[in-house]
Amino acid sequence: MNHRAELAIHKLLEDILASKKQMSMETIEGVASDVKDAMVRQFGTKNDRGDFKLRMSNIGRPSCQLWFDKNHPEKALPKGNSFLMTMMIGDIVEAIFKGLLKEAKIDYQDSEEVTLPLKNGVNVKGTYDLVLDDCVDDIKSASDWSYKNKFASFESVASGDSFGYVGQLVGYAKASGKNIGGWWVVNKSNGQFKYVSAGNADTTHVLGNIEKTIELANAKELVRCFEPEAETFRGKATGNLVLNKNCTFCDFRYSCWDTLKELPAQKSQAKEPKMVQYIKVA
Repeated sequence: MNHRAELAIHKLLEDILASKKQMSMETIEGVASDVKDAMVRQFGTKNDRGDFKLRMSNIGRPSCQLWFDKNHPEKALPKGNSFLMTMMIGDIVEAIFKGLLKEAKIDYQDSEEVTLPLKNGVNVKGTYDLVLDDCVDDIKSASDWSYKNKFASFESVASGDSFGYVGQLVGYAKASGKNIGGWWVVNKSNGQFKYVSAGNADTTHVLGNIEKTIELANAKELVRCFEPEAETFRGKATGNLVLNKNCTFCDFRYSCWDTLKELPAQKSQAKEPKMVQYIKVA
């Protein structure tokens, strides 16, 4: 634990389990109201999800992904039916976590829309999750692997940050005039949670990258951010090229690399080889 609110929430949960405390109906109703708002947003309105615009949630992503999103949204892989459920899980986790903060007597400033002015008159809007101790924090729900590996530290988040989490958080902080906080990460598999500080973020460098990203996203021609990686087997190159790990979750990977094929690992001797995204097979 490295944040004062972590200890407070753990103590609250311990007391509730021991029947020493219970969550107030006021807080429960507040959480329920937030979940209801999320359900209306995800299921109860007609959302034009293909309408491209620069948002705080995407300005930290690779510029090549934004270029496709702006110029050829029709080339994106279709979102599965589970997409809405995934979004709702994140919304529910956020609502409950804020309820726990409230019951643990941790004062925080709730979500607020802010605007980040950039070069050439570009204004990027977004709504941060919360401000705690004058620092902007985000609440993330994560898989067990992501909780243990991606959110192990600020450095592991920043390394290959294909979802743009660092740019998003720095953008919120700059736009709101607050300090950079970090991420409250909840493990969807077992309910564990932790705080990962982003205090090491270099604001000037990140904002410079954001402006460069926007410039490339608005360019006439696509400029790829990543090149294929050489496949190795037992420490030796196989001669095959595989998709860069930063491109793994990109919805435009098949349009960007027209030779991309998902095949069983070509050199594996396993009974059930893992699936690999190949760009070139020798």
